[in-house]
Amino acid sequence: MLTRVLGRIFKQDVATKIKRLKKKRNAVILAHNYQLPEVQDIADYRGDSLELSRIAAKTDAKVIVFCGVHFMAETASILCPDKKVIMPDINAGCPMANMITAADLRRIKKEHPKAVVIGYVNTSAEVKAELDVCCTSTNAVAVVNAFKDKEEIIFVPDKYLADYVSKRTGRKLISWNGFCPTHIKILPEDIKREKRFHPQAKVMVHPECLPAVVALADAVLSTSQMSRFAKETDAKEIIVGTENGVIYRLKKDNPGKEFYPASEAAVCPNMKRTTQEKILWALEELKDEVRVSETIRARARKPIDRMLEII
Repeated sequence: MLTRVLGRIFKQDVATKIKRLKKKRNAVILAHNYQLPEVQDIADYRGDSLELSRIAAKTDAKVIVFCGVHFMAETASILCPDKKVIMPDINAGCPMANMITAADLRRIKKEHPKAVVIGYVNTSAEVKAELDVCCTSTNAVAVVNAFKDKEEIIFVPDKYLADYVSKRTGRKLISWNGFCPTHIKILPEDIKREKRFHPQAKVMVHPECLPAVVALADAVLSTSQMSRFAKETDAKEIIVGTENGVIYRLKKDNPGKEFYPASEAAVCPNMKRTTQEKILWALEELKDEVRVSETIRARARKPIDRMLEII
């Protein structure tokens, strides 16, 4: 009991110091929906990767503390070259983003020289620099539909998002063998089990899930869309097929509803690397900074801007 009380006091002290330093540094704290509850609680804004990068671009803050994984901080740096973007844990990477390199993509482009190249935001800045247009899980279908006149479309790096988009658009996509190690831990048996326990519950899953899981869903949504769906649906129970960190936000925003993780195994260790203590240290030392070189930044900005013109 005493240990828990002392722990709460320590956390309150850390949170107070963060708020004071944030004001001193003219900083804003952005937290992805998959972050730890203590990180979401201290953040100024929560959201998906693109939402947070857009907020970063509009903020007057000079320092952006990005609580997420590396490609997200890079995207913020691409959109905000005049701001200092720092990560509380620079080692928080994205395995999917690391599954394709710029050299890999150049080889595919050489094999399909007339293809339009669409890339998921879950990619490095160097890969984005090779794209024609970027997309997110929210707008991937709309982006692919914008190129009806193109005979070939390269879609990287997530093969499962590509499969979902292909089925929704009727387009055959040239995809890469990438995937999210966290989302593939959610199995069809998990959905069926939770439905047996909660037969009235709606099932919402992320399009990075296995096709067999997607086929069992009532709604296939990005994390930002999940937040809206949870608020708007009449369902009082929802089975959630994505990284389990999002459930904290869903419960907080919808106290009258119940949310059940499709699988307890759906946890991204990289998303859990950030803590309040690391945020405090980052603000104290103003590091570790994520900065994209101007050469790469200028090229990587174009596919992001083109995406924003489409949606």
